[in-house]
Amino acid sequence: MKITLTFDNGPTPDTTPAVLDTLTRHGLLATFCVLGHRIAAREARACAERAHAEGHWICNHTWTHQTPLGLMPDPPAAVAEIADTQRELGNLIHPDHFFRPFGGGGNLDQRLLQPAVVDHLIEGAYTLVLWNAIPRDWVDIDGWVETAMEQCASQDWTQIVLHDLPTGAMRHLDRFLHQAKDAGAVFTQSHNPTCTPMLRGKITRPLEGYMASGPVLIEALTEKK
Repeated sequence: MKITLTFDNGPTPDTTPAVLDTLTRHGLLATFCVLGHRIAAREARACAERAHAEGHWICNHTWTHQTPLGLMPDPPAAVAEIADTQRELGNLIHPDHFFRPFGGGGNLDQRLLQPAVVDHLIEGAYTLVLWNAIPRDWVDIDGWVETAMEQCASQDWTQIVLHDLPTGAMRHLDRFLHQAKDAGAVFTQSHNPTCTPMLRGKITRPLEGYMASGPVLIEALTEKK
């Protein structure tokens, strides 16, 4: 059982430092998928800079995290969600230009991307960082560890999404890591290739299942939100 840890939607000054402390105690490295509007604030950026200095990888996770890019009717605005965040990241950018799209609650479907976004990712030599496990810690604040353990046990390599947000859920991160280790899990910072359909701008797996195409599909998906 292999596990890659990723943390979304931060950094937040009242939660990210504790997450970093826990990871340090366990000797683990993760990927932090950060929001542009957060790291524009001094204290939050300091958290991202600390994570970067300690060997964690920083990933672009859009600027606002409000609307999945595939549902945005204005392609330039969708591209700007990525480009603006990348500029804000500055020296925190990983050489592989990691990017994680917003799934609107963890959905892995055509909400994620649209053609203009894919073109931008290819041009910028981005690496898509998706996932195959979401224990919904932002909802099940005290019970997500059990869900996470079930998800990890169900597959050989889990790329899990947790959230360094001030919900209280990360109080249980230490317990999750201990349980996973006791179950024989091996942690890696590397990303699962099955969750990386684009590597440095090269498409490695079909993107059709993640990409809205045309205003009719975008409108239909919007109605389902």
